[in-house]
Amino acid sequence: MKLLIANGHLIDPNAAENTGMSVLIEDGRVKEWIRPGQDAPSDCEIFDASGLLVAPGFIDMHVHLREPGQEHKETIASGCAAAVAGGWTSVCPMPNTIPVNDNAAITRYMIEQAERAGLANVFPIGAITKSSDGSELAEMGEMKAAGAVAVSDDGRPVPNAGIVRRAMQYARDFDLPVIDHCEDKSLSSGGVMHEGKVSLLLGLKGMPALAEEIDAVRDILLAKDTGAHIHLAHVSTAGAVEAVRRAKNAGINVTCEVTPHHFTLTDKAVEGYDTNTKMSPPLRSEEHREAIIDGIKDGTIDAVATDHAPHHADEKALEYDRAPFGITGLETAVGLAFSELVHKGVIDLVRLVEMCSANPAKILRLDGRGTLAPGSHADLTIIDPELVWAYASADSRSRSRNTPFDGREFRGAAVGTIVAGRVVFRR
Repeated sequence: MKLLIANGHLIDPNAAENTGMSVLIEDGRVKEWIRPGQDAPSDCEIFDASGLLVAPGFIDMHVHLREPGQEHKETIASGCAAAVAGGWTSVCPMPNTIPVNDNAAITRYMIEQAERAGLANVFPIGAITKSSDGSELAEMGEMKAAGAVAVSDDGRPVPNAGIVRRAMQYARDFDLPVIDHCEDKSLSSGGVMHEGKVSLLLGLKGMPALAEEIDAVRDILLAKDTGAHIHLAHVSTAGAVEAVRRAKNAGINVTCEVTPHHFTLTDKAVEGYDTNTKMSPPLRSEEHREAIIDGIKDGTIDAVATDHAPHHADEKALEYDRAPFGITGLETAVGLAFSELVHKGVIDLVRLVEMCSANPAKILRLDGRGTLAPGSHADLTIIDPELVWAYASADSRSRSRNTPFDGREFRGAAVGTIVAGRVVFRR
């Protein structure tokens, strides 16, 4: 099968020249770039990308697909459908399934379910410890052989520094990044939002920024000691961003990601007690949001990831204290990134593609992805940067509707998603 992406504006951070090219795809790979005036094959399907941006497929490093074990919230198929509708060609599900993805059998199962769905690529993240209970290391080598691209205990961060150090040593030997949800639960336990003036006014127990920052500094020091690659998930505080900035300047192997809700919203969004504003880490105060924007501007923050965390409506209908943490994000992330970062002049288009595609591919060692170079996997995200649209959660392809962005208007959207040379979504 041949497919020609014609007349678009290519954006590949790894390429010296982008403009004026068409992309020829054959048998699931990028065959070549065709220059203006150069003849294209006559026997191929045409995707007319006039007025659109053509980028290497976006890779979401941090999602929760809930399968196996909580299919009433999301399945791998429904999560992948939401992903491609949002412009993501690949997603990396965290291991907090039931049972936990701490072995090769579950890793393989997740990949097989994604292959059956035939939508987005799924690259699972395996657990650091068995059952993510923080005590005994999981079989990292076996999970990697089955297709895992990183290890993490995600929302159950390992509290014991000795175990984290040993995990980093093993992960380094298997060339796996260690992804940590930085949270010292002895400081944040019982908290439901950011600790600050707003939590005091609302009468809700807060989660201090310090809880994230202490773990971030610990992880960075352990990465320096072991030589391992530490990746900090969903950074949300000024202190964590500064810790990463200093670590990079010191040559420590650290990377990090940020979510769209953390660079868009603050803890003031909680004032209506809408449980769709409850997530972990929580929405922080304005000074933390501004620090995140600065980290995006200066390159401290490497990637945008959604932390897509679907929950059933009945669970989110509970009181704020009792409702679960997390929101969906796969279908709103690109709109938020364009609306809040590109169109406000925070970053340019190349930097956005770097954060959503090239950098995630580099961090996770996904060879042949994050680029449109000839021979690479034919995963592409096609974007209309000027499209004005409103998100309706009722129309979501996810099984869950827990979002604070229902009805929000955006400028910029993915209008085509191509995976392995097939058009799997077209707006």
